[in-house]
Amino acid sequence: MIILESNYFPCVNYFKVLVSNTDCTIEQWESFRKMSFRNRCVVLGANGLINLTVPVEGGRNTKQLMKDVKISYSENWQQQHWKTIVSSYAKSPFFEYYHNEIEQLIKKQNAFLIDKNMEILFWLVKKFKLQTTVELSVTNQQEITSNEVSFLNKWTPPNYNVQEKDTLHYNQMFEEKLGFQRNISLLDFLFCEGPQKAMFFNSRE
Repeated sequence: MIILESNYFPCVNYFKVLVSNTDCTIEQWESFRKMSFRNRCVVLGANGLINLTVPVEGGRNTKQLMKDVKISYSENWQQQHWKTIVSSYAKSPFFEYYHNEIEQLIKKQNAFLIDKNMEILFWLVKKFKLQTTVELSVTNQQEITSNEVSFLNKWTPPNYNVQEKDTLHYNQMFEEKLGFQRNISLLDFLFCEGPQKAMFFNSRE
């Protein structure tokens, strides 16, 4: 059993952990952490890495459990996210196969951040045809038991792209210009390579 935090379009290594395990619990009783991937992801544009952030009610100062964090719609962030994705990936090999569903996921007016993230995660699990069981935590469990492995806060904005051993290398947009960008959002992999599950197990840089 692995424990992961809830992420918005999670990074490649996050998903590799999910692929490699049969049971996964997404922690919803933890305190929301600002400056994390719970409400942001990193995609690649023609001029470099781009952060996409989902604004939450209360902003960075919100002090709530993850399960209670509400998304703010005071600004049109959904349109900005989608415009950035189109600009970055419209010419990628698999864009035409997934853009309609991804646009719907982004533009859906979910009230809670955990609901949007889980819908995204379940969609990814379905597209990659994983057999992994994914469930939300049901209680506020403070201690990790002997049959559990926690990956909470393993990948954060300061360190997500420096863990070289576990980084999957694949064909990436703008690689000739910018070099390979490690461990960014799985959106990048999906648009560039499609849901080739075997690559997560067998490819190593």
